[in-house]
Amino acid sequence: MKKNIGAADRVIRIILGLFILSLMFWGPKSLWGLLGLLPLLTAVISWCPAYVPFGITTCKRKQAEGQG
Repeated sequence: MKKNIGAADRVIRIILGLFILSLMFWGPKSLWGLLGLLPLLTAVISWCPAYVPFGITTCKRKQAEGQG
């Protein structure tokens, strides 16, 4: 599994994931906030399964080739 998420993409996913997760405590206070775990998980493992069918990668080429 090659990395396909770059540094900027990871930061955005972490911020978005934490925001969505915080909705469990503030805002509507529903379990839908657990969806915030998805962007957090993809940021931690640096791999997004939705990018694979389209061949998308946001990481630098040297980084992507070195992983596997």
